[in-house]
Amino acid sequence: MRNIAAFAAAVAVAMLVGCTTVSGTGRKQLNVLSREQEFTLGTDAYGEMLGEKGVVRLRTGPELDRVQRIAGRIEDAAERLHPRAVQGFEWEWAVIRDDATVNAWALPGGKSAVYTGMLRMADDDDQLAAVMGHEAAHAIARHSGERISSDLVLQGALQGASMALGDMSPGAQQATMMALGLTSQYGVALPWSRMQEGEADEMGLLISADAGYDPRAAVTLWQRMAAQSGGPPEFLSTHPSENTRIARLQKLMPRALEVWEAAKARDGGAASR
Repeated sequence: MRNIAAFAAAVAVAMLVGCTTVSGTGRKQLNVLSREQEFTLGTDAYGEMLGEKGVVRLRTGPELDRVQRIAGRIEDAAERLHPRAVQGFEWEWAVIRDDATVNAWALPGGKSAVYTGMLRMADDDDQLAAVMGHEAAHAIARHSGERISSDLVLQGALQGASMALGDMSPGAQQATMMALGLTSQYGVALPWSRMQEGEADEMGLLISADAGYDPRAAVTLWQRMAAQSGGPPEFLSTHPSENTRIARLQKLMPRALEVWEAAKARDGGAASR
């Protein structure tokens, strides 16, 4: 029991010391990693992911030009809206040749990639800016560090539970630990990940709008995605369903449109081009 008490105390200290605030939303998050540690992990992972066998990174061409053009405006908007959060970022946007993968991702410190499959799904720059703003928001909100921290806490909690069940028969202990594992996955980890996706939707929508891109394109994109989706039920997914996401974006739209109109006035009335 002393081991369990010590573990609980360690978790409590980690939660207290590792509590940070998400820029833009004000949500408190558990993150035991420093920004420097996250940046190092992001840079290392970026090199590994792009260096994987079969990964083809575009070095020239209109697809890369399109992403870089939008990226510059997304980065400027992120600097305006989240100046402290992006301090030290070294933005980089790779384009990966994979027409079958409709995806994009961002790592700590601004290391990001867009697949050509997403470029084809997002058939105008407003839609692509919605995707890139969303991914930038994950990095700004430090979601990777938060996920690592939450995983550490969950793993430690399950280990503590295993010690507490030491007096049970092996069969009963195994069944109980399996149930606890399912509870942590479907009751904590997946909803937590869906919460992060919702947060990135909100932040990303405002980033793309401030960059001068029509935020209504985000709804159009997810409607197109929904028409082609064949994913698992929402409660078994790390991402919210397309319908949930669309409803949330529509609720946020009045605010995003205000930001977009202000961006157009700031930039001399220029629409997204």
